[in-house]
Amino acid sequence: MAGTGNSTYEGFTAEERAAMKEHAQEQKKAARRGSRADKAAEAERDVLAKIAEMRDSDRIMAERVHAVITANAPVLAPKLWYGMPAYALNGKVVCFFQSAEKFKARYATLGFNDPAKLDEGAMWATSFALTEVTAEVEARIAALVKQAVS
Repeated sequence: MAGTGNSTYEGFTAEERAAMKEHAQEQKKAARRGSRADKAAEAERDVLAKIAEMRDSDRIMAERVHAVITANAPVLAPKLWYGMPAYALNGKVVCFFQSAEKFKARYATLGFNDPAKLDEGAMWATSFALTEVTAEVEARIAALVKQAVS
């Protein structure tokens, strides 16, 4: 924002630009898929392949998050969203896993979008930092995704 004197905005980071490019590729690939069953199977393979590419700690957490979400909210369809494992209902992303490495962050994130029914009064969390997926964390994720699709 030229002329204001206080702005430090310098555009998108390289990681953000890469995520946007991944999203465009995901959209093109989705448009080329065949039947609904083929689309779902390929989308899940894409998610699992993306998880397999992650570094050890992110990969281990993403595998556990994927298992918990698919077991506790089977109505959610795995898909890639800006290069991240995501889970959608009727084509709209409800929740996603963002690896720490993707944006050079200190922790991975489990995030929820608008379709998630997590509303709690006038204010509620839509994003959770993850440093480890313990049995307690798995139970909390299970409860959140069940609530999100209720």
